[in-house]
Amino acid sequence: MADLRASELGFVLSVTGSRAEVRLYAGDATANHDESRVTIGKLIAVRTPTSAVVGVVARLSGPESASGEYHPSDLSAEVDFLGEVVQHGTPEAYFQRGVSEYPAVGDKVMALDTEDISVIHHIDGGETINVGRLKMDAKVPAYINFDELLQKHFAVLGTTGVGKSSAVALILREILKKKANLRIFLIDPHNEYGHCFGDMANVISPKNLKLPFWLFDFEEIVDVFFRARPGVEEETEILSELIPIAKARYAAGQRGERVLLRKAAGAGYTPDTPVPYRISDLVDLVNERMGKLENRSSWMKYHRLITRIETLGQDSRYAFMFDSLMVEDMMSKVLADLFRLPIGKEPITVMQLAGFPAEVVDSVVSVLCRLAFEFGVWSDGSVPILVACEEAHRYAPADRKLGFGPTRKALSRIAKEGRKYSVFLGVITQRPADLDATILSQCSTVFAMRMANERDQAIVKSAVPDAGSSLIGFLASLGIREAIAFGEGVALPTRLRFSDLAREFLPRSQHEGHARFEAADAVDEDFVDAIVDRWREASTTSVRARPAASVPDMVDLDRGLGSLEAFATAPAKQQR
Repeated sequence: MADLRASELGFVLSVTGSRAEVRLYAGDATANHDESRVTIGKLIAVRTPTSAVVGVVARLSGPESASGEYHPSDLSAEVDFLGEVVQHGTPEAYFQRGVSEYPAVGDKVMALDTEDISVIHHIDGGETINVGRLKMDAKVPAYINFDELLQKHFAVLGTTGVGKSSAVALILREILKKKANLRIFLIDPHNEYGHCFGDMANVISPKNLKLPFWLFDFEEIVDVFFRARPGVEEETEILSELIPIAKARYAAGQRGERVLLRKAAGAGYTPDTPVPYRISDLVDLVNERMGKLENRSSWMKYHRLITRIETLGQDSRYAFMFDSLMVEDMMSKVLADLFRLPIGKEPITVMQLAGFPAEVVDSVVSVLCRLAFEFGVWSDGSVPILVACEEAHRYAPADRKLGFGPTRKALSRIAKEGRKYSVFLGVITQRPADLDATILSQCSTVFAMRMANERDQAIVKSAVPDAGSSLIGFLASLGIREAIAFGEGVALPTRLRFSDLAREFLPRSQHEGHARFEAADAVDEDFVDAIVDRWREASTTSVRARPAASVPDMVDLDRGLGSLEAFATAPAKQQR
């Protein structure tokens, strides 16, 4: 460590268990050069016989004279202790958190140079990634402990427009440089990350996603069918009884068995077992159940259920889950596509959610997060997966009455248990106060960018260790791409600035905004007509044509189910 005598700033006036009051020498607080200029957030050291106690300036003050002016010779500072440099002044100097020997009144206060700051922020053990530069000294790289960041989850918090998305893109790119076998699954609600990773990314959207309906567990498929509507308990009960039988019927057909399956058996399947079944078999079973009813007044609930299933099967917006080709066991292929297996494919999947029906987005996110966790469980953590969830507060809100329960459960399981199965979580949100506190509490490394909302600031403050609590005062005034980093991934709480990304890798919303104003002159009536057509097409239900077949065994929602009346009057042989 550098010679501390060369940059003496003042001396200690008083000491408590966590801080000290320091009297500054005249001119030190108002100096023009960075080395001796004392400002809020600056690191300084108090020299003791065995170490140099490091602290951050939390407050500056001075008595006001009758003329209304401050006298530099009377300025004092409050310093919060962060840790100490042991064996200072030697090549073996190292930093450790906590204070083993406290300063005494009169001990000298010293400025820190670049070498000192490098020692303090040095990370021992494990690999590191470089995400930017320290704000207090731009010569010192901002290193993050890669292992701690990933294996104990992390969060990026900040309001809109502070560079949060570009920071996420930078962090993920740096992670991929260090961990080639890591699979990253990025949930992208606004379709802004698709080009941020170049040829490293596999971009999935409603146009190319294949997510069979039978991969949805019972709660998820019920949400798809009924969209959280109340008063559907009877229909839900029917589904819970008949879905296992539909699965058993499909499995029996695959094995060539022509036996009558008992209703109660279901061949051991449950509504949550991820095996294929045909929607036509499910509707067939509902019709059979309805035909056995003696009281016609009880038909209505069965009729409503069939009508609802039929409507979704004909809706082109749901083709990604009800397509005819998905009535086969393609689970291995789906998992390989989602999580880029085997190793060697693009390491990151960008899941673009804009374009999905709004009613089904929560269910889709739930399925994808659940599949990531369960794949880790059943593979014994053989393939590390990082699930990065943008706008996480939408899927796991703090208010338990809001959101979709299974989605919250899926994210919570990753946060609580995922690290045991090499499934990790990256939480990105602009409203930490609206995010489930349980999930945020599991993130051991946090990058807090500018936040003006007091509730959000309070959430962050509650997570910051006492040694870095004074840095929270900067949250409302942080610059673009600046953050307060704290937790297991950094040596100590610190303020940093993320590195700049190349323009072609910036999230779309950050580098196209100005071009939209320039292109406004090209808008004419034809342009508006085209927009209207796209708008209508996105919310139009179209019946998909039924493919020609010699055997009419395709009366199936996946292949264009006809009207309820036509289906009900079709011979049973054709329905199968």
